[in-house]
Amino acid sequence: MQKRFGLIASLSGHTIDNTTAIASVALGASIVEKHVTLDRNGGGPDDSFSLESGELKQLFSGAKTAWESLGQIDYGRKSSEQANVKFRRSLYFVKDIKAGEIITQEHVKSIRPGYGLAPKHLESVIGAIAKKSVKRGHPVLQDYINKVC
Repeated sequence: MQKRFGLIASLSGHTIDNTTAIASVALGASIVEKHVTLDRNGGGPDDSFSLESGELKQLFSGAKTAWESLGQIDYGRKSSEQANVKFRRSLYFVKDIKAGEIITQEHVKSIRPGYGLAPKHLESVIGAIAKKSVKRGHPVLQDYINKVC
């Protein structure tokens, strides 16, 4: 809804528990409206589906956890992953290529270690033009190609 209509998504919940409200935050809701009462058995018109004090605290805690769990997208390599890079695959030149030459499937393969571009960029690399001459065995790096991955 946020993307389609450019609006803030929210939930007006009338459930007794907090599951729906917390799930709505995990799905992108920025506003949650719930009824609150001092005593669910108080006889008021909304008391039967309203949250009591302890449940309201649980809603705050759960919604905060759900929001924080969304995190930020970061495809960069973390410092804790540096030692494992040798076990990953990446793109390498398996054939010498000259500056100005078109990179073909025969020039590049996905092999270990992971010091080059990620294999997901293979389609972008094939058909690109080599910026400089590169010897067989070098990892494919953005600096070597005239195409943005």
